[in-house]
Amino acid sequence: MRRLLLTWIVVLLAWPLSAMAAGEAVLAHAMRPDVTDQASLQRGMQLFVNRCASCHSLEYQRFSRAAQDLGIPPDLMQAHLIFSPELTLDDTLKSTLAAEDGERWFGVAPPDLSLTARLRGTDWLYSFLLGFYRDPSGPLGVDNVVYPGVAMPNVLEPLQGVQARVCGTTTAPVSGVPRDSVTGRYRSCDLLELDQPGEMTPAEFEAAMFDLTNFLAYVAEPSRVQARALAPKVLAFIFLFGVIVYLLKRDYWKALR
Repeated sequence: MRRLLLTWIVVLLAWPLSAMAAGEAVLAHAMRPDVTDQASLQRGMQLFVNRCASCHSLEYQRFSRAAQDLGIPPDLMQAHLIFSPELTLDDTLKSTLAAEDGERWFGVAPPDLSLTARLRGTDWLYSFLLGFYRDPSGPLGVDNVVYPGVAMPNVLEPLQGVQARVCGTTTAPVSGVPRDSVTGRYRSCDLLELDQPGEMTPAEFEAAMFDLTNFLAYVAEPSRVQARALAPKVLAFIFLFGVIVYLLKRDYWKALR
């Protein structure tokens, strides 16, 4: 009876993991956010304001909090990153596009991106930003290998250039595709190659998308910046408190002997 119970527990615990593994595609790119890199976060915020904020909002992120965490002087934030005269440092990053207009133009209102990095994960977000390609059959002329049928234009195309979707082999695992036993590679038709160059080189564009993803990772959990700053102080306090408690314990035991 005990063995049967343990077997069912193992099955129930493993089932969600296997379902996730079977249902999620392997992402082509991975990134590890670093919310302590203020320069990266500043560049990411600049990219978001200039390229994304016309459609997407960050309803849980105030300009004043971003200025404090990212080390941006308030006067520079007001002058260079707040374009609407109606907004102040105490306001959140609001989109200039009305939800009804977005739904009429794109078929769906552009979502708020405050928690996207936590909902999807930074690997998904980074791969999505790098995954646009030309698709003349689509209503907007583009599609995305990570999110097929995406209902948004590639606003980053001037920076990246135009990508084409091609078939070929890759060393990165492809979901549902067995690895060739001879070459050790996977066959995929989700590979992208640059067809027309943009303002940035591929390496520069990948670095820029890292900064943008890094900024959205910060927005999804701003408290991590303060938590990492407080962590050394907390550990030092615990160490000193432990030393004091140990010395006090020794003194008490001397009196009891």
